[in-house]
Amino acid sequence: MKSVVVLYGEPTNREEFDAHYVSTHVPLASKLPGLKEYTYGRCADASGAPAPYYYLARLVFDTAQKRTEALGSPEMAAAGADVATFASGGATILLVDDEFAGL
Repeated sequence: MKSVVVLYGEPTNREEFDAHYVSTHVPLASKLPGLKEYTYGRCADASGAPAPYYYLARLVFDTAQKRTEALGSPEMAAAGADVATFASGGATILLVDDEFAGL
């Protein structure tokens, strides 16, 4: 599996971020070609300290080729352009080559 993980910084307005993410961004990102799984949600630090990120999204693809195709797609361009409209705390995008521990 190959993933794209997006870490969102603390937004200026959490309520606006949450509403936009669910109503506008999820439908855009859900259209990515080859997308197998898409999860997202608020972050919390296990120690109780403030989390370094407000929100996290994980988009999973079967292969590196499918991930690469999705990243270069018009659907990704639309989703990427949308990020600038709601992610006032910034966004960090990571490419992850998932490992499986067999548990």
